[in-house]
Amino acid sequence: MKLTSYRHEGRESWGAVTPEGRIVDLSDLAPSLRRALAEDALPVALDGREAGLMLAEVELLPVVPDPDKIFCVGIAYHAHRLETGRDESAAPIIFTRFANTQVGHDQPLLRPQESEQLDFEGEIAIVIGKGGRRIPTDQAWEHVAGYAPYCDATIRDWQHKTGQWTPGKNFIGTGGFGPWMVTRDEIEDGKNLTLITRLNGEEVQRTTTDLLIFSIPEIIAFCSTFTTLEPGDVIATGTPGGVGGKRKPPLWMKPGDVLEVEVSDVGILRHPIEDEVL
Repeated sequence: MKLTSYRHEGRESWGAVTPEGRIVDLSDLAPSLRRALAEDALPVALDGREAGLMLAEVELLPVVPDPDKIFCVGIAYHAHRLETGRDESAAPIIFTRFANTQVGHDQPLLRPQESEQLDFEGEIAIVIGKGGRRIPTDQAWEHVAGYAPYCDATIRDWQHKTGQWTPGKNFIGTGGFGPWMVTRDEIEDGKNLTLITRLNGEEVQRTTTDLLIFSIPEIIAFCSTFTTLEPGDVIATGTPGGVGGKRKPPLWMKPGDVLEVEVSDVGILRHPIEDEVL
């Protein structure tokens, strides 16, 4: 099932997306997707429910607009580790992104006035369905609600101003998340997914999840060791090689560009690029 969050005529809601591109509103089950995950209120089927608005009639929000936590994995693929010249790590490199930096499908990613170094990072996000602390690796899949494309767009010069990456990863309007989440029951646990990033129609990144340095269960287990994962939490599992900042010359996103992040069996996330207007 494809689940999305959206706004229509000032009202925020959530629902399931049909193959015809219509939304089955599910707000009677819970006021938000995050609450539905927390209350174990996701529908098993849509039998008897009427599809309403077309996707084109609504503003899509980040899949989970209000997660308690967003974790991102740095240097997640060997190709990206090699292009950055970093040594291997004994554990996943984890940093955080704030919920107010996220934007939904077809909403613009924003280049701030402080920098022209807006870089792309296509990723696969997992959404936590069942919370937990110290989750064993062999039980981690049971805590996954679903999968979504993600863009961890980064302001490179601000990322490297200090040894901490937080500033460059948290400019407003740089976290793309959508268009929907495909629920875990639709994708076999551990299936090898393909991740592709395109800029203006040209492929700039491609990888598969079997090339992750740390597997999705290992990432979940690691994060749940130091904190409790809650329903609706988001883990962006990292970007492969090919980022713009490591190209010669560098390839930065600019106003007028269009970015796409495609995840096999899930969907395509799309964002136009615009300058931030203050």
